[in-house]
Amino acid sequence: MQETELALKDIHLPDAISWWPPAIGWWLLVLLIPTLLMFSYWLYIRLTRKTALKTAKKTLSAIKLNTELDNTQKLRELSILLRRVAVSLAPRTEVASLTGHSWLAFLDQSLSGAPFSQGGGQVLITAPYRNTAPSDQEITILFSLSEEWLKAQTKPAKKRLKS
Repeated sequence: MQETELALKDIHLPDAISWWPPAIGWWLLVLLIPTLLMFSYWLYIRLTRKTALKTAKKTLSAIKLNTELDNTQKLRELSILLRRVAVSLAPRTEVASLTGHSWLAFLDQSLSGAPFSQGGGQVLITAPYRNTAPSDQEITILFSLSEEWLKAQTKPAKKRLKS
């Protein structure tokens, strides 16, 4: 057998793959990563808000049921609890400096009417300056107002402070 030379051409290599347009996987990543980041942030805010409110509700019931505290101590603990919850839910710069009637007005914003500034909630700002301890009735009214306020905080957040 005789060898014959074939007239073959050299191997052609394909052109290099260009970076544009990207494959569909890259487009999906561009859409998926920001979406996942926004969802994670939303979930974090939602979970921490609910956790703070659950803890506050448990603390409120613990203060209410604690028989070792007198009414003045219960009032003090309740005032501290309301302040902590407000600072954790609203911007610190807007809430932390509120005192007196402006503090009660802030608490009223999430409830209908003005139960803190014109009702039984006034004991929050008047009791520390009285010679007598708050009565059991005043403390009961304040606890029910505080429970209503905490329930109102579980609703979707609205602009609570008016500029």
